[in-house]
Amino acid sequence: MLLAVDVGNTNIMIGVFNDQKVVTCWRLATDWNSTEDELGITVKSLLHHSRLSSRDITAVAISSVVPPLMYSLERMAEKYFSVKPLVIRPDTQTGMKILLDNPRELGADRMVNALAGYTLYGGPLIIVDFGTATTFCAISKEGHYMGGAIAPGLGISVEALFEKAAKLPRVELIRPPAVIGKSTIASLQSGIVYGFVGQVDGIVRRMAKEFSAPPLVVATGGFASLIAQESETIARVNPLLTLEGLQIIYRQQQEKTRLSNKIPKR
Repeated sequence: MLLAVDVGNTNIMIGVFNDQKVVTCWRLATDWNSTEDELGITVKSLLHHSRLSSRDITAVAISSVVPPLMYSLERMAEKYFSVKPLVIRPDTQTGMKILLDNPRELGADRMVNALAGYTLYGGPLIIVDFGTATTFCAISKEGHYMGGAIAPGLGISVEALFEKAAKLPRVELIRPPAVIGKSTIASLQSGIVYGFVGQVDGIVRRMAKEFSAPPLVVATGGFASLIAQESETIARVNPLLTLEGLQIIYRQQQEKTRLSNKIPKR
């Protein structure tokens, strides 16, 4: 089985795959100071809770936008699962052409999302990832990474509002009963949810004008379902898109290794 680990600034998504199908997955809070032992014991406990064993894990694939955690994650894989992990880096060959001025600037999460989206849905495609930042990735019909946009995420934007406005109460982020709020809480929920819906739809529509054909819009990340239910542009929601991408890249690398081993040595 493959253990796929996607580390974001706010959350860590972990999934277990068996024959390309997700068996189980978990979401943890990201702690930049976690050691390999803390991570290893946590993952083993989660596996045990799902009636799985660390012996079931034969491979580990990792993408991370938190550099301080990379050493601990790699050591965790080696110490607790006895495998050398596949770590997605800027120079990881995925077969996707990156049309950026500097391709090495592309984050691991965006690279993995783009490959997963194109593999699962084809192109043209726009992927909206609701993480610490809200990222928009544009993929052409041919499967080229065209570029994208990055905006402040819903979570950090809301936290900034509550920190700077002392009299505003913290509210549950749910679908508001109406756009015109009849209370402070309802007004906050309306402004937050419909404000981000408007941001997403506005950016997507502007990006779509730069495509040669209408793109499919796929959302992922923690707030994807909340925003998608009100959005006029999001067509599909896949909360496990990044984990799917890690599984796809792992299979790619395995196939490359298999083929290279078949080449006769002279």
